[in-house]
Amino acid sequence: MKKHAPATLRNREAIAGVLARELPSAGTVVEVASGSGEHAVHFAEAFPQLIWQPSDPSPEALESITAYGSEYEAENLRMSMHLDASAPADWPVESADAMLCINMVHISPWAATLGLFAGATHILGEGAPLILYGPYFEADREPSPSNLAFDASLRERNPEWGLREVPNVDKAASDNGFARSGRYEMPANNLMLIYRRG
Repeated sequence: MKKHAPATLRNREAIAGVLARELPSAGTVVEVASGSGEHAVHFAEAFPQLIWQPSDPSPEALESITAYGSEYEAENLRMSMHLDASAPADWPVESADAMLCINMVHISPWAATLGLFAGATHILGEGAPLILYGPYFEADREPSPSNLAFDASLRERNPEWGLREVPNVDKAASDNGFARSGRYEMPANNLMLIYRRG
């Protein structure tokens, strides 16, 4: 059964604009936490020179990704695969040329972010990007009221969730051999953070 994430329609073009600058010209992109699958289909269509590999740990999400994918006629969108970012030793993929993770870091335990970078060390080569999108707190910037309210609501739902501090994400990256190479301000107080293997 298809799921619909309203934010997808609002942010996909802005995200695609950054991806056009940061993704390689060819190769495979692993999308971690693909959710409904709407982004996967849109980006596969927008970047036909790339092979798009969606993934998610949720059976319901995988079903939705498959439903959307069944309507996509080109051959650069792979079947969705089960991937739990918090268990990097069990990832069902051996290599990729880029990784993309949209709106997972704040709606998952911190262990998932740590696992994301740990897993990326096994599948990304030198210089390959790991691209994050979502809301974050920054040490040198006053948080927006909307992000503060969103953070509070997430923590009410699950104490392990919440907006992350960019310096903490940077440290997780550094601990796994990645360095931040880019930062883009996005609509609705979101950021895109680009990390590359050294």
